[in-house]
Amino acid sequence: MAQSATTAVAIMTAEAKYQHSPKAQALLDSVENGKYKRQIITGISKFLQGKVAGSMEALYSAAELQALAALKDSSRDVEARMPVKITQHYYELAKNSLPLQTLIKASPKETGDLEGAADPGKQMDYSPVEGLIHKYELGLIYVALTCSAHCRFCYREELIAKKDVVRPDGTVGPKGLAQIGEITDYVIQHNEQVAGNGGRHPDTGRERLREILMSGGDPMVLSNKKIAAWWAALSDAGVESIRLGTKELAFYPDRFDATFFDMVDKFHAEYPGTRIRFMVHFNHPDEFLQRDDDGHYIDDPRGGLQWIESTRRAIAELGRREWLTIDNQAPIIQGINDDADALRIMQRELRRNRVENHYFFCGRDIIGYKAFNVPIERVWEILNESQKGLSGIEAHARLSITHYKGKTEVAAVTNHSLAGLPGTENGFVVLKLLRGAEDAPDRGKITIVGRNPDAIWFDGYNDRVIYDEAGLYADVTPQETAAEVKAAVSAV
Repeated sequence: MAQSATTAVAIMTAEAKYQHSPKAQALLDSVENGKYKRQIITGISKFLQGKVAGSMEALYSAAELQALAALKDSSRDVEARMPVKITQHYYELAKNSLPLQTLIKASPKETGDLEGAADPGKQMDYSPVEGLIHKYELGLIYVALTCSAHCRFCYREELIAKKDVVRPDGTVGPKGLAQIGEITDYVIQHNEQVAGNGGRHPDTGRERLREILMSGGDPMVLSNKKIAAWWAALSDAGVESIRLGTKELAFYPDRFDATFFDMVDKFHAEYPGTRIRFMVHFNHPDEFLQRDDDGHYIDDPRGGLQWIESTRRAIAELGRREWLTIDNQAPIIQGINDDADALRIMQRELRRNRVENHYFFCGRDIIGYKAFNVPIERVWEILNESQKGLSGIEAHARLSITHYKGKTEVAAVTNHSLAGLPGTENGFVVLKLLRGAEDAPDRGKITIVGRNPDAIWFDGYNDRVIYDEAGLYADVTPQETAAEVKAAVSAV
């Protein structure tokens, strides 16, 4: 508790040092904070002690609670891996949806195998300032340590659970939040160095830092004033595009209320050149579509399907602002959305309502990832099947898996062999580097591996690397040379 209080004081002190511009301060003075009743239940103990209001006590059975309680304070303590948290709104959706229950309910299987990375993506290698990850052409900032509810598969379990990570300098400690002054100073200094070196940073070779992703945790748990403070400060520092990653549209859509949109519009009036991009996170259509008493989605007389009213209202309000974009991205997780029909419905309905389908992801190598990840080749098959029957604009989403070297597309999976290339007898997988964490020129380079239907992470292909132009398997010797691969492809 003392450590948390000390951290809070340090954050307040750091924020107090930052002086907003007169324009930004005038904006902040005009912003009103909303009042919200998320009706959040935090912790398994509340369920065990019967301190859960309303019908939410039915979320766990007595047997499920007993199994979770038996693991408390052991090496398999489920809440030590990821704290339990749920809103009343999400419970009302989940009580009639097994996929949503799987997303939100703690399960002993999460800690059955605790293999996984303490710092997925080796993000601390790219953290020049506390709370900032500067990979690729954009910066990601941690602005919140929690969400309104917690997905059990969360890729930020090390942040949400406040776990220690090893930093490049050898120190150990939990990841901290970004502070406005430190981040804006970094952006300005970085861009000055880029400008003074002909458009490329002298050390990293990166271009100007013009885009920031606000993440965490969920930035939408912050107040309107806090969000506006970040947006204004980043804009004043020269950031042209601000992304805000959120699952609040699923967990508590009423957060997108009149006070929020008033702030959004006032910000745009003051900073019309800054583009805001909402990166939303719907995993399953049950998070936004209504069902009838028989469990079927309901046709909307205006076309498409009927949405949950509060979610539809929020999406419509976001969508009518032409300077603001909405993109959905989600991992494909075992028992939640490893279902081609569900993904097809979700992609179609989102695009119909001006939400772009950006990425679907294979699972990450988080602690306990084996309880969540679907085999890579199976994920590709599910997504490919889901996009049959979609129009071209509905099927924009690509399948990505995040390698330490960068974001990588699972571009193709085939049962066919490449003539003369050993290792492809049972088919092969083509991986394409979309974004290099360090070296942008590597974009578009490919890796070919022989199929392994059981592979749930890159290491599942270590013994079947055929060609590695992208360098995803730097410690593995490819079976074939570039010339041999080109010859085999030409013969197909």
